[in-house]
Amino acid sequence: MHAPRTRVQRRPVHGVLLLDKPLGLSSNDALQKAKWLLRAEKAGHTGTLDPLATGVLPLCFGAATKFSQLQLDAPKIYEAVALLGVTTTTGDAEGDVVQRCDVELAQLTPERLAAVQQQFTGPISQVPPMHSALKKDGKALYEYARAGVTVEREARDVVIHALKLTLTQTDQAQTAIKIVVNCSKGTYIRTLGEDIGAALGCGAHLTFLRRIDTGGIGVERCVTLAQLEAMPESERLASLEAPESLLAQHMRVTLDSDNTARFLSGVRRRGNWPDASAVAVFGENPPALLGVGHIVGGELVPDRLLSPLEIQQISESTPHLQASGTLEKL
Repeated sequence: MHAPRTRVQRRPVHGVLLLDKPLGLSSNDALQKAKWLLRAEKAGHTGTLDPLATGVLPLCFGAATKFSQLQLDAPKIYEAVALLGVTTTTGDAEGDVVQRCDVELAQLTPERLAAVQQQFTGPISQVPPMHSALKKDGKALYEYARAGVTVEREARDVVIHALKLTLTQTDQAQTAIKIVVNCSKGTYIRTLGEDIGAALGCGAHLTFLRRIDTGGIGVERCVTLAQLEAMPESERLASLEAPESLLAQHMRVTLDSDNTARFLSGVRRRGNWPDASAVAVFGENPPALLGVGHIVGGELVPDRLLSPLEIQQISESTPHLQASGTLEKL
């Protein structure tokens, strides 16, 4: 007989875990593992990474889930390696080989790479891959693909803010292209790798993919699941950054206690503020994040608010989370 599973006692946890997602786990698998380790009640991730991809995956807990869309919309930076001369069904190393083609090294001049690099910089159009989570008629494209069905996909416009292509070799001394790309949300790096291979005349598929930055959050700030698991449980909350760490690009407004109560009730406040599309609003005493809003014509309009219970739980947590992610005893 199997031993009965220990029931995890969940608790309210509010903050952001900057995770360096490991190879082989889906984003949701990584989220569930972190949620279990933190014994958190509510959690969500900020955009999927393929199981074959590693790197920055901010995980939001509790009140921070209200701001996860900001990271979904943020630009991303990836490092990838595309093996030249081989195309696959999935655009990466998991798929079956579709075609092999000789790679003429003499043709891969710096000038040729520079021209292809220029071709894929700026606004471009991509046809989403069949092996993706994009839905058609309520069903993910990868579900159609697994059933051997190919469906029509409309091309999507994305923006490549910066692109660098460098000739390299794989561990097996095969010719490959290293790709470093800063791109808008919705960009498929597997598709970019395939399209670059096609432009070079030999085809390609990704053998390596790592997200190194999302919305200004670099991989050097991240922790791994292994590091989190190795910590004593009492120290795991120290890995979290406060919910307002997602609001670094927002203008900051602090309200006195009277205006705090009214703002939390959803009432607009007037003040001598410049117009701003993204505002992080804090209370004065105690200093606490109240939510986000925008300012138009001197009027502060609430957009997403924390509940009084969430604010109380965050303020009562000891050790207390700070926006920097460090801990400070109350």
